[in-house]
Amino acid sequence: MENTKHDRLLEIFFRSLRGEDLSVQGLAKEYSVSTKSISRDINDLKFFLADHRHLVGNTELNYSSQDKCYRLHMDEFLTNKELFAMIEVLIGTRAFSKEELLTLTDKLRRFTTAEDRPKLNDLIRKELYHYSEVKHDCDSVTDTLWKLVNCISDKREVTIEYYRIDRAWRTHRIRPASLMFTDHYFYLIAFKTDDEPSKPFYFRVDRIKYITEHRKHFGANEVGNFDEGLLRERSLFMWPGKLRIIRFEYSGTSVQAVLDKLPTAKIIERSGGKYTLEAEVYGDGIKMWILSQGSHIKVTEPLEFVRELKEEILTMSNFYDDIK
Repeated sequence: MENTKHDRLLEIFFRSLRGEDLSVQGLAKEYSVSTKSISRDINDLKFFLADHRHLVGNTELNYSSQDKCYRLHMDEFLTNKELFAMIEVLIGTRAFSKEELLTLTDKLRRFTTAEDRPKLNDLIRKELYHYSEVKHDCDSVTDTLWKLVNCISDKREVTIEYYRIDRAWRTHRIRPASLMFTDHYFYLIAFKTDDEPSKPFYFRVDRIKYITEHRKHFGANEVGNFDEGLLRERSLFMWPGKLRIIRFEYSGTSVQAVLDKLPTAKIIERSGGKYTLEAEVYGDGIKMWILSQGSHIKVTEPLEFVRELKEEILTMSNFYDDIK
């Protein structure tokens, strides 16, 4: 079926949006029209873009004399450096399956310029080939996330079927409140309907196998009152436990790395190469992080937390009693 001029014009414009190089000779042959017809189409598109800058912004069809083709230039296109930074973050999270990551990167690459695209492909090809995803129990992280987003927005109660960290299978009826990401995983913050309704619980999104949406909606007063931003600062490790203020001495090589890891941390005192810091943290995950720093960190307050750490260190030390 022969294309009309109107259809042809829209096709050419859409192809330019996809980043194709537009050759007058090639298009004339493809659409079985004269080069003059294609040139008029190109000019019509250029006039449209010039006359509607309030809609399209700084968008132009530019001619490359070297390649003998037109390319669409848009300020809204992501540059090579911007897109490379975004894809590197996506790869580094390891949060998505390889199939999901490839889909995401393919879509993102369409929004960079035709000139930048080959270089970007070269930069990320090996990383995508060697990409190692974390193990997921759900079929799709993105699908599960979006379903939860809608339930949070609608304030709809749901029942999740979930694998705990010890691989025990559990079912929970919950009121979903928020989603967060940290250290390779997305987390759902929710409140149980039948157990401590004011206490937030954390569920790793990739361990949620099934979600059943209920007709019952809940009000804002039926979930715990919490500040998402403050919770994010305090709950970096997504591990249950109480809120506490800890004080510790740091003698490692980069106190800035500690401040970056613990957003609530502040330096109280500095003496030579040793820093005294204080941080407000939620949950017991902080214990594992402190132990991972070895002798660079000594906790001094609160005393009950110091005793917990000492007991853990002694238990670890006993593992090596038979080493000479």
